[in-house]
Amino acid sequence: MAFTRAFADKAGWNAPSLDVYPGTLAPIVRVGEDGRREIASATWGMPTPPNYIKGKYDPGVTNIRNVNSPHWRRWLGPTSRCVVPFTSFAEPDPASKVEGGRVPNAWFARNEDRPLMFFAGFWTPWRGVKKVRDGEREFELYGFLTTSPNEIVSPIHQKAMPAILTTPEEVDMWLTGEWDEVKHLQRPLPGNMLIVVEPPAMPKGDLLV
Repeated sequence: MAFTRAFADKAGWNAPSLDVYPGTLAPIVRVGEDGRREIASATWGMPTPPNYIKGKYDPGVTNIRNVNSPHWRRWLGPTSRCVVPFTSFAEPDPASKVEGGRVPNAWFARNEDRPLMFFAGFWTPWRGVKKVRDGEREFELYGFLTTSPNEIVSPIHQKAMPAILTTPEEVDMWLTGEWDEVKHLQRPLPGNMLIVVEPPAMPKGDLLV
């Protein structure tokens, strides 16, 4: 709350640590209806472009790269932007397959102390089906912006990495600025601001994505 100047915590997050997966809830910070910043709970996975939906449910899109797509342009304004807190994040490492074919994750953080950082994200209310057994429901969804990988991430994931915000000033800009003022934040974090770390030991107060 101090880092993002959030006025209210509507998520009620009490867990000392959290492992976040697509389709699960996570805390985000956004500007609320009263114009004040708030922490809210949202489900990871923005609405899928209609042409890519198969079957009777929408699993959601976790990462957004092509902001020129008409599907994503509707959410580029500040009222649809959010930031997603994390202390470390993972990418599958195909070069490290283990017995049984399982692909373990490579983990990344700012440094060994894993200070708080944020993904630049988008959120939206949505009504639809995420799981057939649950039927149609109301959701608040989020996803985060990605960009080309830096030299730390590219050996593991050659296609993309999250757009990461590291200062309160960048968070302020992302949550309040017009798109032309913030679009430069869709850039890889400099290589000297990210390292590969050991998988986090749970629980230790980390927030993981």
